[in-house]
Amino acid sequence: MLNTIDLFSGCGGLSLGFQNEGYNIIAAYDNWEPAIKVYEKNFSHKIEKADLASSIVHDSISKHRPDIIIGGPPCQDFSGAGLRDETLGRASLTMSFAEIILKSRPKFFVMENVCRVTNTNVFKEIVTKFKMAGYGLSSHKLDASYCGVPQARKRFFLVGHLSGNDGFLDSIIPKLLSKEKMSIYDYLGDSLGVEYYFRIPRSYTRRAIFSIYEPSVTIRGVERPIPKGYKRHPGDLVEVGPKVRTLTILERSYIQTFPKTFCFDGTKSDLNQMIGNAVPVNMAALIGKAIKIYNQTLNAPESR
Repeated sequence: MLNTIDLFSGCGGLSLGFQNEGYNIIAAYDNWEPAIKVYEKNFSHKIEKADLASSIVHDSISKHRPDIIIGGPPCQDFSGAGLRDETLGRASLTMSFAEIILKSRPKFFVMENVCRVTNTNVFKEIVTKFKMAGYGLSSHKLDASYCGVPQARKRFFLVGHLSGNDGFLDSIIPKLLSKEKMSIYDYLGDSLGVEYYFRIPRSYTRRAIFSIYEPSVTIRGVERPIPKGYKRHPGDLVEVGPKVRTLTILERSYIQTFPKTFCFDGTKSDLNQMIGNAVPVNMAALIGKAIKIYNQTLNAPESR
């Protein structure tokens, strides 16, 4: 059982996924009080409110001597929904994540982010630092709908193994992916009580009405009601009507594969943000399972 620390944990999507795969989460760190309160309601281990850019915090984390550090540094400055400007400040937290890894030197680390992060200067810099520190790197751009998640959400994972070879998960992760995309119906059946739902598009050049028989669109950190007088887009599957509605906060958490037993408490805007920012639980579990399989091969006795 690998002792694990979760950085930028939010409400706990990564933590829960890894915990479900048997990892021992010994501590989590975040700096946003609403997410910390939700995390505390759902996990028995400690979560600390901390500025992860602080060198004092870096020293404190290293004293835990974790076997693996996982985390998703804030991605707003890289995201397609953001300004895509890594000079705005949050990109520095990606560097802070790297500095914590280099200070603590865990056997493994996992960094999750949007796929666009690989095009940034900060990403190229941290890869160089990891390589100089002796980490083998395995990078993977994944669609959550192939990872047991009923959602078309694309995310990037950089996994490091101290003294390992590059691409060490390349032969494992593809075997864990499903052959077909998972739809909402595949995961939730007809429990939503509707076949179609409305999600406000980023622009009205895109459709807004979707079916439960396809993967959900990406769960975002904001949600709005159906605008009055909405005019049907050519791509919409049906007209707006009594059988079309938006998804509730809890329904969106289910699509992020949080279990129904997971306790969410807070304002509507805070809950929308923390659920939208979370790593889907089953997607996190798939990465955890891949590392576990790989680690078992490292510890297996050599055949005679």
